[in-house]
Amino acid sequence: MNIGTSRDTSEFACHSLQYWWYNRGKYDYPDATELLILVDCGGSNGYRHYVFKEALQKLAITIGLDIRIAHYPPYTSKWNPIEHRLFSQITRSLSGVVLSSYDIMKQLIKKTVTDTGLKVRANIIDKVYVTGKKVSKDFKKNMKIVFDDYLPQWNYIAKCKV
Repeated sequence: MNIGTSRDTSEFACHSLQYWWYNRGKYDYPDATELLILVDCGGSNGYRHYVFKEALQKLAITIGLDIRIAHYPPYTSKWNPIEHRLFSQITRSLSGVVLSSYDIMKQLIKKTVTDTGLKVRANIIDKVYVTGKKVSKDFKKNMKIVFDDYLPQWNYIAKCKV
């Protein structure tokens, strides 16, 4: 889990994915040729936001992997297995505590364990993310986002080779 000290932006979402890839993913999945990311439809990683798609495209090029995105339809993110299994446990860990610093939050989140043995890793991303960014002028014309035939608004791939 990444704890941001700034704003929830598309850049933060992709920076979190990049942090995970370089610190965990490439070691757990050394033969990966593509990442599958399940995301909800709102917020910084919303399916309508080309700013998210642009940040995702940059991330795919940076890590050298295609990134397949599958958005949950609106109002169904509760079926996300991570959210469903983990967030309630994290809420319990933070319950009744005055969160006076990010370090306290990080330590409590790291202590979270589920009944099935799932353990949480926590990281603080201390960076200022600018809100209100606009998509680059030529991105839509030159993007290497390939939309699926089935529900293309929710399912697409950011290609790593442009």
